[in-house]
Amino acid sequence: MSGPQFCSNPPTLHPNAEAGHVEQLGGLITYVSGSPNSEFAILFITNIFGYEAPLLRKLADEVAASGFYAVVPDFLHGEPFVLNDPNRPLQVWLKDHGTDKGTEEAKPVIEALKSKGFSAVGAAGFCWGGEFSD
Repeated sequence: MSGPQFCSNPPTLHPNAEAGHVEQLGGLITYVSGSPNSEFAILFITNIFGYEAPLLRKLADEVAASGFYAVVPDFLHGEPFVLNDPNRPLQVWLKDHGTDKGTEEAKPVIEALKSKGFSAVGAAGFCWGGEFSD
């Protein structure tokens, strides 16, 4: 899960020149990058800072540039962890954002990717997203 060293360096959210775009996929707002004609899709499962983190989107863009269709769903539903929020410390935030719920929400995303014709769907989880076990 998230250690203190991780929270000491949160991402700075700012607009940049991303290659992808945001759309609905499997019922979730999702950043997508790459050709929908690719054979393979990669599902990125975010850390506690959510799907808008610029370096995560850049990573998705780089994977997409290698020939994959990269997707980064908003499993946190617009509620990423906010460092130093006295009303929502990490342990309180985690109670509302369990990885078990994320695991269930990944299933319709994977089904949506399969229905688009991708022959294989891989996944990569980071920190909070690394806890997905299903």
